[in-house]
Amino acid sequence: MMLHMTKLCVGISDVADLRRLQQARAARGEPLRHLTRSFPRRAQEILDGGSLYWVIAGATVVRQRVIDIQEAAYDDGSKCAALFFDAELVPVAARATKPFQGWRYLDPAAAPVDLGATATAEGSDALPPALRRELESLGLL
Repeated sequence: MMLHMTKLCVGISDVADLRRLQQARAARGEPLRHLTRSFPRRAQEILDGGSLYWVIAGATVVRQRVIDIQEAAYDDGSKCAALFFDAELVPVAARATKPFQGWRYLDPAAAPVDLGATATAEGSDALPPALRRELESLGLL
């Protein structure tokens, strides 16, 4: 059975910011990965087609397929898990999400639906980010 994860994307203001950060990492030859303290006990279910749904500025707005999960270590030597991602960022129907620590499992039936790469409303990129997020959280964009 496939399973997803959800995680706060701390320090990122919007999907374009996340895209720029990841493109810069890829250009330096670094893998697209995120280190997290806890290793998912249900890792195999996530690797069976699951994605990480990123929460950016208070809303779940984009997902990225998880392609590998490995044991790793932080710079100080403490153990962690490394989540490796496919490069494609898939926009999803925005859903307001309260802050939480760490990550959470997300059942596929409860996951926001994909919007597709061209599903943003015409001109919405010109809106102030806070207004755009509010409209997205209401399902109006």
